[in-house]
Amino acid sequence: MWRCTGPRWSGGGPAAGPEGRFGQRLGWYCAERDAERVSLLPRGKALAFAAVGERRCLGVRRAGRWLVCPYGAVLDGGGVKDQCPRCAQLDRSRSVAADTMADDPRPYGVYLAYFGPGLVKVGITAAERGAARLVEQGAVAYAWLGRGPLMAARRAEAVLGSALGVPDRFAKEAKRAARGALPPVAERAAELAELYGAARELAGWPESLEPVEFACADHSELFGLARVPAGGVAELGGLRAGAEVVGEVVAGAGADVYLRLRSDGAAAAPGGGAGGVVAVLDARVLSGWVLGAARGRVTTVPVRRVAESGGAGGGEQEGLF
Repeated sequence: MWRCTGPRWSGGGPAAGPEGRFGQRLGWYCAERDAERVSLLPRGKALAFAAVGERRCLGVRRAGRWLVCPYGAVLDGGGVKDQCPRCAQLDRSRSVAADTMADDPRPYGVYLAYFGPGLVKVGITAAERGAARLVEQGAVAYAWLGRGPLMAARRAEAVLGSALGVPDRFAKEAKRAARGALPPVAERAAELAELYGAARELAGWPESLEPVEFACADHSELFGLARVPAGGVAELGGLRAGAEVVGEVVAGAGADVYLRLRSDGAAAAPGGGAGGVVAVLDARVLSGWVLGAARGRVTTVPVRRVAESGGAGGGEQEGLF
């Protein structure tokens, strides 16, 4: 029995995208075999699946392996959390995000991530991960600020927050809304460059953090954002047992997968037309489900309209480091 472990980005294969480095995938885990696998989500891929049985807690991942939830906890089908409270508490007991791993000896990078006009955040990630963290967050563009020890990276992150008011997260809704009205690449790079310059001039920059020369990397082509309708898209709700999704992959950014759906509500839903409704699915809601083949020809998961203006307020941190 293979349970979905949610979205991920990794390199190689036909879904790696124009940069040849990353491609969006879904992960899977079989507890009986203690085995993992992935399935690709390239543009144009047909998806037709149904949620089977109950959504279960995935447990905790340690040293590259899954430790199965000992409680067999059943989860809410509509949420993005894929752990029960006790497994989540154990997970955060050894976590950079929860500041319970201050002794991590690995070097860390400090970055500026761009999600849209006025939506630039600061963050840190293990240097060995490269740009993977930025892709997982759905950053449209990014630039490195510096690299060094974990606590120095944390201090730089705090300095930018206090001195320049640069947040360390944005709500999912704000990111989605911004993708539909992105300025040209040159303007995105200019906004990053301006903040980069201001950050490098700040007093209190940690001496052990090695500066990185400014260079803007852009992910819009990798994500396929040109295929996302500018007039707004629909949004898929959470799953329940027996609910089905039938469509075709249009684009993918972070945990979001954009699908052209077959739906009974196509005529009334935003993004509809001759090619069907384009809707966005937070693929984290798939985590913990067994997904079988769809029996019908239309999507039965609720489809709702996405707010066309997203706030820049804080939101739940998406994933770890």
